[in-house]
Amino acid sequence: MTDSQDTIVAVATAPGKGGIGIVRLSGNKASVIATKLLPSGTNLHPRHAHFSAFIDSHGEQIDEGIVLFFPGPNSFTGEDVVEFQGHGGPVILDQIVRHCVAYGARQARAGEFSMRAYLNDRIDLTQAEAIADLIDAGSEAAAKAAMHSLQGDFSKEVNGLIDALIQLRMYVEAAIDFPEEEIDFLSDGKVSVDLENLVVKTEKILVTARHGRLLREGMTAVIAGRPNAGKSSLLNALAGHDAAIVTDIAGTTRDVLRETIQIDGLQINIIDTAGLRESPDVVEREGIRRAWAEIERADILLVLADVNQTGPVITSLADVLPDEDQRLSGLTMPTLLILNKTDLLQEQGLPKTEMESIAISAKSGFGLNDLRENLKRRVGYQATSESRFSARRRHLTALELALDSLRRGASQLTEHQAGELLAEDLRTAQHAMEEITGAFSADDLLGKIFSSFCIGK
Repeated sequence: MTDSQDTIVAVATAPGKGGIGIVRLSGNKASVIATKLLPSGTNLHPRHAHFSAFIDSHGEQIDEGIVLFFPGPNSFTGEDVVEFQGHGGPVILDQIVRHCVAYGARQARAGEFSMRAYLNDRIDLTQAEAIADLIDAGSEAAAKAAMHSLQGDFSKEVNGLIDALIQLRMYVEAAIDFPEEEIDFLSDGKVSVDLENLVVKTEKILVTARHGRLLREGMTAVIAGRPNAGKSSLLNALAGHDAAIVTDIAGTTRDVLRETIQIDGLQINIIDTAGLRESPDVVEREGIRRAWAEIERADILLVLADVNQTGPVITSLADVLPDEDQRLSGLTMPTLLILNKTDLLQEQGLPKTEMESIAISAKSGFGLNDLRENLKRRVGYQATSESRFSARRRHLTALELALDSLRRGASQLTEHQAGELLAEDLRTAQHAMEEITGAFSADDLLGKIFSSFCIGK
């Protein structure tokens, strides 16, 4: 966790050289330590910019710039905070940090400033995570979603669910604990209605959260198929440059190739894999093993087939993949059949299939816009309907657990009339939701979350 009594210091700007560099102090000794790096007699006034020289312990000038003082609790961390804004040279910034440490500060751990803001109730856990998401945003849409979370939009939604859950728990547990009050929640319909409303609201928030996670992390699409089906050509076409080597020789791709593209603000991680077949080549076999590892982690699988090498009818993936690689048919992730090389199509025309498919030519670009739109549609993404907040995998897990508990509770009520079991399911749902905002969190979870932050944040 953190030693909350320590005054901490760190460089708050990105590593490297720049026009401006910021060193941040936070803790009850922040202003005392800061004045030791300023000329004698300097008084720091709250929220005023002071232009000053920064001096070392021998009175020699290290740098000059702006000093800002934010007294707690009205600061980012909720503690006294001082920022030195000088020139962005690594040597200069390191000198300021070293002198702060010599005067009693401690080097901050990763994410410790944000953790203190959370522990001092300046922000909740979703807002703290949104800070890191805003910094790491890979698109404008992702940055907007992170800002919505930072402003508390996600927290408001979750806290609304928690408040409704608490009211329902109070009603149910009162009926259990005080039967003489004659609250018959099994027959008056109130609990059933309130429970159904909670389920519907949780489902809606889960849909929005999934959208937010896609904006934050992107969707992983793996291209798989036989050798020479045009997988690398498709990767190059979607990436807009020659990311992969393309030849007429089967088995050219031996390793996993990755490219990230943007489709109307949606980040998609495209992965090209080795052609699936039996091979005596030890290097190619390793490439095929890696291909399977990526396939099993994919959000969507793009099965590519040379339209000129298929039969007139395609009934399943077994018709476009080698017999020894029928494992693809048993996978549960969404799958899209892509019929490639339509520019070389002969008189027989496109094969008939009831599978969802798209005909393209990776060489000419035919059908690629349809493919892009299909990828957006499959994840429910619309560029015109921005996600209201960003979300992480742990948020989805917590919401899914809460939703399962609510549904199970509804079943306990309607099928078994078990009020005690309903109350336990409601408690489980509430704790799951409270883990999202940090109202209920284990220390190891907090440590894991904040350790992923950069130093100085």
